[in-house]
Amino acid sequence: MLKDIQVTGNKDTRSGFGDGILEAGRKNDNVIALTADLLGSMKLNAFVKEFPERFIQCGIAEANMIGVAAGLTIGGKIPFTTTFANFSTGRVYDQIRQSVAYSGKNVKICASHAGLTLGEDGATHQILEDIGLMKMLPGMTVIVPADYNQTKAATMAIAEMDGPVYLRFGRPVWPIFTQESDFVIGKAQKISAGTDVSIFACGHLVWKAIEAGRILEEKGISVEIINIHTIKPLDSTAILASISKTKCAVTCEEHNIIGGLGDSIAQLASKNLPIPIEFVGTNDTFGESGTPAQLLTKYGLDAPNIVAAAEKVLGRKNA
Repeated sequence: MLKDIQVTGNKDTRSGFGDGILEAGRKNDNVIALTADLLGSMKLNAFVKEFPERFIQCGIAEANMIGVAAGLTIGGKIPFTTTFANFSTGRVYDQIRQSVAYSGKNVKICASHAGLTLGEDGATHQILEDIGLMKMLPGMTVIVPADYNQTKAATMAIAEMDGPVYLRFGRPVWPIFTQESDFVIGKAQKISAGTDVSIFACGHLVWKAIEAGRILEEKGISVEIINIHTIKPLDSTAILASISKTKCAVTCEEHNIIGGLGDSIAQLASKNLPIPIEFVGTNDTFGESGTPAQLLTKYGLDAPNIVAAAEKVLGRKNA
């Protein structure tokens, strides 16, 4: 039951990255951290203190940072580039495509302050297109963990895999409800089993899906919630197994519904098991300044909106 899920604390996912890269650095001398003038915001202080010789401050020169990282891989290093999600993708897409993805370089592109929950910094920083940008690149693994523990586990896991990765996480303090051991790249995490409706979510919206699921359970609706922390490669087996039971789905993401998680699931379903789907995400729009809670509500990404989407898709299924 969703009411039995325990919150073990509250911490920002970017701190999970900071603690994860420190552990990865302790395990492997080839792990290198690069940043574009955002050492503190990216929680790299502990890594830099312990491994000052394995840290490169690139300054406000994100395109150059990607080029430096690509070059480091030729010598066997495992570079982790760090800056805000908007600058990690939109500002340097050409460099990522040409210098990293095209040649399959072992660069880990680690991006904080993604989505609306960046908050008061506003639309220019709240990138809502980055999942789409990155998942379209051939060979790029795309990971969007749900909480501190999962972000820490993901950071350590990508250090051990070969190939380019986009790791997306966020700024605000958020409930911790997973275990580090729950995370496996490419394998979805089932939060709850249900038979009436499948809810697929990633990132901060996994917790909002849990909140919505509790409300739906009180209404007598059996909800299956699955955390799709790995957008690419997508866990097709888990998704198809779920919708084969429930025959309908809701997708939830802190991202534009065009090009994100919902698009991936809809494409998979349309090819294998067409079902009614409702999409919770931003709808072809930029964000604005506000608190994370205010923005999630205004743009329809909070628990009540997920509940409404679930009830709507159930109505479509039963029509």
